[in-house]
Amino acid sequence: MTHYHSHDVLVIGSGAAGLTLALQLADTARIAVISKGELNAGSTYWAQGGIAAVLHDGDTIDAHVADTLVAGAQLCHEDSVRFTVKNSSDSIKWLLSQGVQFSRYEQSSETFHLTREGGHSQRRIIHAADATGREVSETLTNRARENANIEIFTRHVAVDLIIAQDRCHGAYVLNRDSGHVELFHAKAIVLATGGANKVYLYTSNPDGASGDGIAMAWRAGCRVANMEFNQFHPTCLYHPKAKSFLITEAIRGEGGRLISANGERFMFRYDERGELAPRDVVARAIDHEMKRLGSDCVYLDISHKSPEFLLEHFPTIKARCLELGIDITREPIPVVPAAHYTCGGVIVDQHGKTDIPSLYAIGETSFTGLHGANRLASNSLLECFVYGTSAATHIREQLANLPAPNIALPWDESQVTDSDEDVVISHNWDELRRFMWDYVGIVRTNKRLQRALNRAALLQQEIDEYYSNYKVSNDLLELRNLAMVAELIIRSAMQRTESRGLHYTLDYPAQLDSAEDTILTPINYKPGAYNSSL
Repeated sequence: MTHYHSHDVLVIGSGAAGLTLALQLADTARIAVISKGELNAGSTYWAQGGIAAVLHDGDTIDAHVADTLVAGAQLCHEDSVRFTVKNSSDSIKWLLSQGVQFSRYEQSSETFHLTREGGHSQRRIIHAADATGREVSETLTNRARENANIEIFTRHVAVDLIIAQDRCHGAYVLNRDSGHVELFHAKAIVLATGGANKVYLYTSNPDGASGDGIAMAWRAGCRVANMEFNQFHPTCLYHPKAKSFLITEAIRGEGGRLISANGERFMFRYDERGELAPRDVVARAIDHEMKRLGSDCVYLDISHKSPEFLLEHFPTIKARCLELGIDITREPIPVVPAAHYTCGGVIVDQHGKTDIPSLYAIGETSFTGLHGANRLASNSLLECFVYGTSAATHIREQLANLPAPNIALPWDESQVTDSDEDVVISHNWDELRRFMWDYVGIVRTNKRLQRALNRAALLQQEIDEYYSNYKVSNDLLELRNLAMVAELIIRSAMQRTESRGLHYTLDYPAQLDSAEDTILTPINYKPGAYNSSL
């Protein structure tokens, strides 16, 4: 028996973007929030650095906009950047109203401690020590749990969107505990599933970052843009037991020095800003140093700061490193680059509207034009709050006029069986992530990209056959989505015949005079649904 769920708004994803939208709509709408794991399991929880915002008299909107445009290598949409930055201080005020506790200069002080990260000309990163994401995630989660109009479904993973009569009516969703697919209907559907960095072998992201929203939107008929720009965080802890533990950019902002395996400080050879250069520059420099010396990692040294300073500003990192036998007050931290952020995504307008009526996308799933060819540090959480708020405002204004969703046919499980060959999924998962790392990583070539495309095509054939014959599972759905997103990344990279920002290719090392977005269009795209200007 298929379970039916009906709400005004369906939010697929429970991170910063999804919860912001849900909380801001809960006074006027009944909302379902779908979380593929437990709450707080997504990328938001693990964000260490903070939120970029214009918060003091010495900073200006124009300065923040300028820093974002420079980091984005002339590919940012200035209107999107200005819209985001103009709303930055209001976003912080809203978070404070929800109970988020940010770090202050002193416990009794009313002045918030602002740090600086790579690419910023000012100290404008508001944070909660080195666990900003955890503070934000736990606070918003608690507010959502307390709200009677928000129904939370944990361990539910979306399978596909329900599209009929040229609009979205809901989604098929796998209940991971029962093993059955359920129907969720709503007037407005919001994709807030995060990025796709599990497509790479080494990543700072949690396991759920499998590009679900991007893949579902593409299959439904939405365009995507700039998928070739995958940000590799320069400093992920290099240790066999660390598993994706990030070393925040703020350590470099507070004077951390990058040194090679032979003890030499190297960043000023690559950029006059040294350790405060944008992430793409730092990641490529580290990659080059590791290859030049044949070393497994480089090192980040903050040991010249006092133990008291490190404990106050980086307690999480200090404690985790100490668990692994690394005392950051006495020795440098071994680090490597790791896939960190998806700068491209589903094309949306300023309200988060996609190409399909009733379907919205916000947060890392979306492409707003904010990040360009390289995301400026700590603009990502800001985008979640600004566009989550903007989408909520638009849905609130439109909700009464939106038609009731069509009731879709139940999910048909009658022709599939349980698989006894799950090893196929794990093997294909490993193969996909390895060839993406080897061929579509920090440095690319035409030959590597073509090899990757050939493998992605073969892999998708195998996955489609498997998907057609066996009951769906979380692992199978994630693999299917990752393979789809991998193809989008490869195809986007092959279209860009230059090196710009996060996309660096040995075949086209120069940057073209004009900066153009890479837009991919699915065969089922129907133009004009929202008359988007993108």
